[in-house]
Amino acid sequence: MSTFTYRRRLFLAPVSTGFTSHVLAEVESSCNGEYDGGHYMLTLADCHRSVQFEFFLGNAMFRRESLAKIDLLLKVLNGFREALIKEARLIADFEKVSRQRRVEKGKPVSSKQT
Repeated sequence: MSTFTYRRRLFLAPVSTGFTSHVLAEVESSCNGEYDGGHYMLTLADCHRSVQFEFFLGNAMFRRESLAKIDLLLKVLNGFREALIKEARLIADFEKVSRQRRVEKGKPVSSKQT
């Protein structure tokens, strides 16, 4: 039976939605370095699709590549997050201005001119 030093599955949408999107991260124990053929997998699933990223640690070259892979993924995800936040703000600001303009167009024109 495998022992995991890290194993976590988190659903990406509230349970009320019924969506099964999730992230699953698994890092099998190397038994203090004795076992180099462990299971190191990151799974991203969204509705009917899933992708698995494997991080093999069996030799020095693969360990370097696996650590570089997770660092690159984190860099891209953080950049994506920042761009998403920016665009969400821009959209919200535009919607707010659009609502205000619609409300102003619907107001009766005052007979008083300034």
